[in-house]
Amino acid sequence: MFSNRLHDGDRIGRGGDGVKRKRHRQTGGSFASALLFAVGIALAAPLPASARAATLEQQARAAIDRYLTDALQREAAQRSWQEMDFAFELQLPSQARSLRPCPQPLQLQTGDGVLQERQRFRLRCPVADGGWELDASAQVRILLPLLHADTVIERGQRLSVADLALQPHDVTRARRGYYTRPDDVIGLVAKRRIRPGQLITPSLLDQPPAVQRGQPVKIVASRDGIQASTMGEALADGQIGDLIRVRNTSSNKVIDAKVIAPGVVSSVF
Repeated sequence: MFSNRLHDGDRIGRGGDGVKRKRHRQTGGSFASALLFAVGIALAAPLPASARAATLEQQARAAIDRYLTDALQREAAQRSWQEMDFAFELQLPSQARSLRPCPQPLQLQTGDGVLQERQRFRLRCPVADGGWELDASAQVRILLPLLHADTVIERGQRLSVADLALQPHDVTRARRGYYTRPDDVIGLVAKRRIRPGQLITPSLLDQPPAVQRGQPVKIVASRDGIQASTMGEALADGQIGDLIRVRNTSSNKVIDAKVIAPGVVSSVF
C-alpha cells in the first residue's frame, strides 16, 4: 500500500504567473496513532507470526517515510520546488515474518538516489540481543507540478503562458526531463506538434531562430581588410552558425550567408 500522502480529487486555478494549475486535494491519516497502538500491543504480550510481521512492516514503513521526507525536503529546497508530495509502496522479503519488532527506531542505509522510482534499503534493528538486518525496497512516486501543454502547440510555434498548465506529475518517471517554471520555456519554439496534456520536455523545444524567413537582415562582408554592409531579406529561418539563403534587396541577387547574430548575416564567398 502507498503511504498516507496520497491525494484524491483535483482543483484547477491560476497562479500569479497566469499559468493554469491543477492540484490534488490532500487527505489526512492517523498513521502515528496506529503505530503507537501496535507498539503497545507488542510490549504487552507475545504476538503470533502474522501480527509480528504486520508490526515490523509498520516500523519499516515509518523509517522509510522519515528518510524520504527529510531527503526530499532537502531536494525541494535545493531545486526551489513547490507543492511537492510523495508516496511509496513497501516491499519486504518473506523473512520479515519471522522477525520480532524492534524495540528501538530502525536504522536505515541506502545507496540509491532519492529521485529513483525503485529504491533499495538496508534496515537494521540496533539492539545487542535479538538485533537483525533486513533488505527492503520501495516503489516511490514523487508528485510535483510540472509544465504540460494546455492546448495544441504546433511545430514552430512560440510558447506563451496561455499554452501552459501546471499539473501534478511523477518526476521519477519523467526520464526525458521536465520544467517547473513557465519562465524557462516561454518564448521557446516547439520542434514538433505537442498535444494537450503532454509533458513539456527539453527535447520538444528549441531556441527561437536568430533570423526568421522574410525578416530584413543586415548583410556584412569583409575581404582584404575592407568591410561593407547592405540590407537583405532572409529566405529561411536560421540559428547562429546556420547557412541560409538571403536576397540582397539592392541587387535582388540571392546569396549564401552565415547567421552570425540576431538579424545579421555574413556573406559567404
